[in-house]
Order: sequence, then C-alpha cells, then structure tokens
Amino acid sequence: MKVAYYPGCSLESSAVEYDLSSRAVCQAVGLDLVELPDWSCCGASSAHGTSHLLSLALPARNLKLAQEAGLDIVAPCSACYNRLKFADYTLRHDREEREKIEEAAGFSFTGESAVLSLLEAVVTKAGLPKVKAAVTKPLAGLKLVSYYGCLLVRPLEVCSFDDPENPVSMDKLMATLGADVLDWSYKTDCCGAALTMSRAGTVTDLVGNLLERAAETGAEAVVTSCPVCQANLETRRRESGGPPVFFFTELMGLAFQLPGSQDWLRKHLVDPLPLLHKLALAG
Repeated sequence: MKVAYYPGCSLESSAVEYDLSSRAVCQAVGLDLVELPDWSCCGASSAHGTSHLLSLALPARNLKLAQEAGLDIVAPCSACYNRLKFADYTLRHDREEREKIEEAAGFSFTGESAVLSLLEAVVTKAGLPKVKAAVTKPLAGLKLVSYYGCLLVRPLEVCSFDDPENPVSMDKLMATLGADVLDWSYKTDCCGAALTMSRAGTVTDLVGNLLERAAETGAEAVVTSCPVCQANLETRRRESGGPPVFFFTELMGLAFQLPGSQDWLRKHLVDPLPLLHKLALAG
C-alpha cells in the first residue's frame, strides 16, 4: 500500500531514530512510504500562537502536495498529525475558512486524500495480522505502558481513530509484538511539551508525575508515538535513571529483528540497552 510520508521537522533532526525505524518497519509490513517532495513545516507549537490562518495554511500546503500525488498522507509525529488533521477537518467543515486557506495555500481542496497517524496506518491499513507475521523475536518479559499524549487522539471530532480517554491501538500493537502491556490511567495526560522551554519547572513536575505513575504499575519502559513527548520524558525527569522511552516503531524493529534496529536505540538520551540486554532482547 502506497502512502505519502510526511516526516516533519523533528524526524529530520532530534528524532532521526523515529524516522529510520518508521521507514524500516513500514517496509516490513507492506506500507510503501513515499516522502512528500518539498514538504514544509506544519507550524506545530508556534504558528497557532502567531496567526490562526497561518496555523491552517502551513499544514494545508502539505495536504496540497498529497492531493497532487493522489495519496493519503501519513505523519509519525503526533503534533504534525494533529495540525494536518485539524487543517483537513477545517477544510471539510468550514466553507468560509476553507476559502481563506485555499487562497493562502494556492490550491483547491478536493478531500480525496485522508490524513493518518503512522500508528493508525500500521494498525488499520497494514493490520495486526501482518505485524504478527513479521515478528521473529517476541518482546517477552518487556513490561511497558503505552503513552499516547494529548495530541494523538484529541479532539475526538477531529482525531477519531481511537478513544480519546482510553485509547488502545498502541496497546494492541505492543501485545502483538509479545510485550507485557500494563494498564494505567495516564495514557493521554499532557507532558507539557509546549512549555518545555518557557516553563521547565512545570514540565519537570508533569513528566515526574507520569514516570512515577508508570513505575507504580510495574512498567520498566514507556512507549510513545510523539517525538516531543519522547524527548520530554527523557530530558525533563526529576532525577537521572528511570524507565527508557521507546518509539513504537523501534520496538517493532526489535521484534522483527530488522538490521540496524539496535543502532536506533543508541541515539537515546536514556540508554534502553541495559534493560533489553537483561531481557535477552538485544545482542
């Protein structure tokens, strides 16, 4: 299945391991990622604080590129996905705003291209049976919690592929990989990503609370789909140590035993390899 791939700014820089693992695992499950030519920043975390129209026109430009390619657009980053999805929703439901966006982005919206998060594409387009068939080394013994963050499944009317209060798609994916998925009540609590530079103390408290609640469940790791959440959970913890934070695609790569999968993990600020060595999940 061919889809337009929108990596976004983080996957080109601070979360390059997410990009590498996304491309590799999608190939393994039959998702053909075609990177959008000349894609541009979606404006997440800044444009909506500057100009409402800009916050819609920036992601709409990328929707235009996907439309021209005749493909659905897939975004790994939760923030990018949220901005692309919100622009798509506005174009579909607000005629007055649509005219402004179309003029600013220079195209006529047809609505033929859907916007998907990468998690959604893996679970619903590739499908869990195909994921299971690719597993050669189940993640047995890896106790983890899934952290969706606040942008992947909200607001409900815009991001409608999973429950906004108790999403389960990542849990099901991790269980398919053989991990021991633990239940917790903080799947969608905010980590404070938008405040990470301006109010670091507040973010440290939010992250500390999340990691403490994860530890209470017995989790030895956290898995997420958002590069900003991942960076926050690694850098804004109250003290050194604590559970490593994986991208879901990295764990897919480990379970599939893909070449280079352990190299991705060496890019983390909190080293996950000791845990994986203990569980005999890494060489």
